[in-house]
Amino acid sequence: MKKVLIITYYWPPSGGAGVQRWLKFTKYLREYGWEPIIYTPENPESPNNDSSLQKDIPKDLTVIKTKIWEPYTFYKVFIGQKKDQKINAAFLTESKKPKKFEKAAVWIRGNFFIPDARKFWVKHSIKFLSDYLRRNPIEAVISTGPPHSMHLIALGLKKKLNIPWMADFRDPWTNIDFYSKLMLTPMADHKHKRLELEVLNKADVVACVGQTWLDELKELWKKGKNAEGNDSKFRFISNGYDPDDFTQEKMEMDRKFSIVYVGTLDKSRNPDILWKTLSGIAKKSAMFAADLQIKLVGKTDIAVTEDIENNGLLPYMEKTPYLTHAEVTEVQKKSQVLLLLINNTPNAMGITTGKLFEYLAAERPILCIGPNGGDADKILTETKGGLISGYEDSQTLEANIMYFYNKYKLGDLPSESVNIEKYSRKMLTGEVAEVLNIISDGNKANRGI
Repeated sequence: MKKVLIITYYWPPSGGAGVQRWLKFTKYLREYGWEPIIYTPENPESPNNDSSLQKDIPKDLTVIKTKIWEPYTFYKVFIGQKKDQKINAAFLTESKKPKKFEKAAVWIRGNFFIPDARKFWVKHSIKFLSDYLRRNPIEAVISTGPPHSMHLIALGLKKKLNIPWMADFRDPWTNIDFYSKLMLTPMADHKHKRLELEVLNKADVVACVGQTWLDELKELWKKGKNAEGNDSKFRFISNGYDPDDFTQEKMEMDRKFSIVYVGTLDKSRNPDILWKTLSGIAKKSAMFAADLQIKLVGKTDIAVTEDIENNGLLPYMEKTPYLTHAEVTEVQKKSQVLLLLINNTPNAMGITTGKLFEYLAAERPILCIGPNGGDADKILTETKGGLISGYEDSQTLEANIMYFYNKYKLGDLPSESVNIEKYSRKMLTGEVAEVLNIISDGNKANRGI
């Protein structure tokens, strides 16, 4: 069986969305003739732990861990955060009290830790893995980011050992929605873009979770100097769902008209139009108000909670800070409606969050707020999985809510999604294996094997 090294920062017992993609691919790779080997930090700064994910780790899997040093201890002291508190992603804050020196900390984070705070693991990992791989040959390397320091480790291995390499982007690098908030100096911005272009150039395959984001990476590569290879090396490999996570028997549905959001809810996803619309409907209809329930599962920015309160919706809100992945799937299947929020940011057209596919697998209708014609909209249209309205389109949003509510009152609110099997993690792993076969066989051919 061929061997592939997967370099990932996120791995169980770490929880959250960053773990899912390569944990699930790892679970099924052996069925396609590839033996995965995981390289991950021994002591990562993880937003959450989730022991329920351990069940997906294949038996006798080789997991290599080395210690990582990250500047988060100093960062926490600097912003007035306790040592045992977790660092939130996407500038999310759950407290009304602003943390001291927070703006200065963001500037330091953006300009000194390039591409991210895991940069101090890169040099050590290249040396360690180079020695390991000389003793334990493999056929290919995969790096997955963010954090994009993982790509720099693979880049170093490519330069030293010339091993076929796939760079997988779960999110963009310089096109990420919060890039402009990093307050980068021209020098720091140039360094980010130089490193990004080098990764795009040297990787044998560049994979991405969304077609629009992949096209953007391809354009960055084409505009860069000395573009290497041809654009066929850019591959769209979607996120998906694992059928094994949705084998529960039919769940007892929420009795109330529950609108459920699962995941981190930061400022860029805050659907103020939804809170205003729900408030307006509830004021007009006592029956709707009596039935309404808003469930938020995951970390929620204080700005979201304040918006809900300002619109008089606190009595309808049920907030759960964190659930394991296994618990989340149960919540999804019991929901009346699942809420999908696409960040209102410049890269919104390409956003297809991992939860979209799990929502589809949960077989509950999806209420989406996001850009019409974006990647998420296309998937919802293709699968008939839900209804979408634009960021400012309150009329369509209200119509979508009332369509679902009226069906709920009639006891006729099933999911109408179709043809979601193509998004099965097991099938998608076949696409990963196909890519690995191509680059590993090509490498052998180049060496005359």
